[in-house]
Amino acid sequence: MLTNKVWLSHYPEYIAKELSIPNKTIPQMFNETVENYPNHSCLSFYGMKKTYSEVHSAVMSFASALQNNKVKKGDRVAIMLPNCPQYVISYYGILTIGAIVTQVNPMSVQRELKELLNDSGAETIVVLNSLFPIVKSILEETNLRKIIVVNLSSTNEEYETGIPFDKFLQGSNHKVTPVMIDPSEDVAVLQYTGGTTGRSKGVMLTHRNLYANIMQQSEFFKGAFNRGLERVLSIIPFFHVYGMTVCINLSVFMANEIIMLPRFEIQEVLNTIKNEQPTLFPGVPTMYVALINHPESEKYGIDTIKLCNSGSAPMPVELMKQFETKTGATILEGYGLSEASPTTHSNPAFAKRKPGTVGIPYPSTESKIVDLANGTEEVPAGEIGELIIKGPQVMKGYWNLPEETAITIRDGWLYTGDIARVDEDGYVSILDRKKDMIIASGFNVYPREIEEVIYEHPCVREAVVIGVPDEYRGETVKAVIVLKEDLQVSEEELKEYCKINLATYKVPRIIEFRNELPKTNVGKILRRAIRESENSKVR
Repeated sequence: MLTNKVWLSHYPEYIAKELSIPNKTIPQMFNETVENYPNHSCLSFYGMKKTYSEVHSAVMSFASALQNNKVKKGDRVAIMLPNCPQYVISYYGILTIGAIVTQVNPMSVQRELKELLNDSGAETIVVLNSLFPIVKSILEETNLRKIIVVNLSSTNEEYETGIPFDKFLQGSNHKVTPVMIDPSEDVAVLQYTGGTTGRSKGVMLTHRNLYANIMQQSEFFKGAFNRGLERVLSIIPFFHVYGMTVCINLSVFMANEIIMLPRFEIQEVLNTIKNEQPTLFPGVPTMYVALINHPESEKYGIDTIKLCNSGSAPMPVELMKQFETKTGATILEGYGLSEASPTTHSNPAFAKRKPGTVGIPYPSTESKIVDLANGTEEVPAGEIGELIIKGPQVMKGYWNLPEETAITIRDGWLYTGDIARVDEDGYVSILDRKKDMIIASGFNVYPREIEEVIYEHPCVREAVVIGVPDEYRGETVKAVIVLKEDLQVSEEELKEYCKINLATYKVPRIIEFRNELPKTNVGKILRRAIRESENSKVR
């Protein structure tokens, strides 16, 4: 058992094991940085830079304009934008007046957008001009009454039912009526989960939840990066909880420069690295894969990046080795989920890093592995169970879903739904989502373990493993693989390779080669989409 919090023995004296979270809001955090670093560069977007003072001025104009348009505390305001300055301005402007940021994936189709807007009850949305037609098409089926349109290439475009962002700012009197916000109770962000278990749920994150996670991260990485001196390459979408916390809030707390790109396009990323020389790069495994496989990536000065966080999806150990060999950077893989604001664990910069694990809990974070049957008994180190978490970053609950909240949060513990194990040092390894586990001939098979082996093959670029129905075995193991350019390996050769490295029941019986794998716009491989396409073949 690990109830003695063995991981704390790795903490050096200069890093606090428990934190006192101040009773402050996210806008107060933003304002303090503005006060201390007014002339420091805050945002960089295709060579255009804005200081903290300039961003603050725009934030206050946006907040004032919202109030002039009768938006009040507790109202939900949706943001449907790629990474851009207007996102950050809208985000802090909404929070300044006590309204709730409602995060919208810009890739949402009409049905998804309508469901999210109706579930949240948002009456105002900030949207990219190219996405405006989608919003307009569902206008009558939602509560929307104000559409603020962002055009990244022009400020003069007019919209029949929307108002241009710059024009909206001009409608402000630059005066914001102060609002009393309770950091512990008042929701700052509605973060919609990906809906992998069916209906997408709105995670209620309070100001204190977000502030706590910012402080936990800055404390855990104390000494690894420096306030006011870092430049953060921000490609992870801001609408994603990882991008929001690490690229926006943590960057602002640390007075970093946020170097924004609205999409991951390899040549554009390399040019940005060459021109902007970022020092920190929060990414996902597929981004690192692209950089590894670009033949000339070393010529773009990628060695200016000293630290990379990998999150959102498991980082295969072989990829980590290749990236670090090529760049000289250190990748610290971590773990989080929307319901925890999001980060709870990371490999430390101050102690031993264990590739293949997500590291140890953050300060003021408790973590246990409990039995899969009932979730009540803690299992010994090395045994498999469900990861549960407790800490100040854990959500208030799901928006308008008290029953779902009660299932997910029990006795103050957040049940993650992730299958994991912990070693004797307190380092956690995530094996899979509960629902991703394959049961083949009565054996529990964890796709992550098989994927790790497949990624070590020199011809493999990307891989995902799923279970497919099998009359005899119940389920059988299938691997879907993308090969590296100009390299070839046969299905039989891969199976023989797996037989050498895996128990027989884990070896893929079926291997399918594809040119690409479906991904979210965060870059996470969509295992669910692959599984669903497989199931549709069976019907």
